[in-house]
Amino acid sequence: MSTTSQPSAPPRLAVPELLVGIGLLACTGAVAWQTLAIPVSPLYSKVGPTVFPYITMVGLAVLSLLLILAAFRGGWQPEEEKETPTDWKAMGFVVLGLIANLLLIRPLGFTAASVVMFVLVCFGFGSKRTLRDALLGLILALAAYFGFARALGVNIGAGFIENQLNTVIDAIIGAFGG
Repeated sequence: MSTTSQPSAPPRLAVPELLVGIGLLACTGAVAWQTLAIPVSPLYSKVGPTVFPYITMVGLAVLSLLLILAAFRGGWQPEEEKETPTDWKAMGFVVLGLIANLLLIRPLGFTAASVVMFVLVCFGFGSKRTLRDALLGLILALAAYFGFARALGVNIGAGFIENQLNTVIDAIIGAFGG
């Protein structure tokens, strides 16, 4: 009884994983370029404004190199998953949501643009409950906006909704003597 093992074919290059890894490596280069442009005062002894960008840059570099290595080893998907066709219609709705967010954030504000994006992305993933998606998107967008605007003091795109809510919140705070 002899067992002859067939030589296994070398893993083929996983092009999508390779492209994502190269794209992430390019993002790492952009982070490095912008981090080097941050002015650092000699008054900072050890921890300055570039510490976290450098940590992020190292993390991105490691992840991108691991993705590229995985791509050369055949990727991380099993063969039967690689044969699944791409749902271009769903992908189109997700991309449309991202583009809508980019185009609407300035004229409408962060919240309205985010709700439109959320609804389109949910639809792309197969949701047919548009009202529920819009309400959930509104709650998440308002939480994100006020988390940045009130807690961190970072304006990420105030529009009509945010301005009206800020007026109400300021009135409430003023009424209680805050």
